[in-house]
Amino acid sequence: MKKLIILLSSFALAGCGGAVETGTNNTTSVNKNVPVNLSNTNAVNNYDSGPLAVQTATPAPTTNNAPTLTPVYKAYCAAMEKKDEAALRRIYSTDTIRDFEKKMKAMGIKSLIEYLEDDKASMGLCEVRNEKIEGDTATAEVKTTGYPNGLVAVFVKENGEWKLTNRRPEGSLK
Repeated sequence: MKKLIILLSSFALAGCGGAVETGTNNTTSVNKNVPVNLSNTNAVNNYDSGPLAVQTATPAPTTNNAPTLTPVYKAYCAAMEKKDEAALRRIYSTDTIRDFEKKMKAMGIKSLIEYLEDDKASMGLCEVRNEKIEGDTATAEVKTTGYPNGLVAVFVKENGEWKLTNRRPEGSLK
């Protein structure tokens, strides 16, 4: 039995060894079984695929430049940049303003600008695309500094004018 254990151990130990070859300039150790990319490029190698690889979603194609809703959202971005509370109250729907005021009261916040300060909207990044209008409700994909990957905003028509809401369709954050 001892001889069998010794024999198996020696086979196991013999299989553990291996030589590391060095390159001709003796600056890099290279194992023959691992591909090495020595160029300074963004080459894709075999390690960029698989279940743990970073997957970037392909953005939806632009179907339109939101000709109806762009002016409303651009006005929102401009009002946020200028901190113009009166303009914001004209841009948002009545239900949205009512909801904001209820939440502001509960939080002890007096200013709509202060309440919306986390939105980080500005004219620097204020893009609108892919509007879809169904009756008096519409959606569009929007991008701002606060949401650089975009989100889907919901608009409603009040008294013949499109207004921004605080509603979001499910799965709208990207």
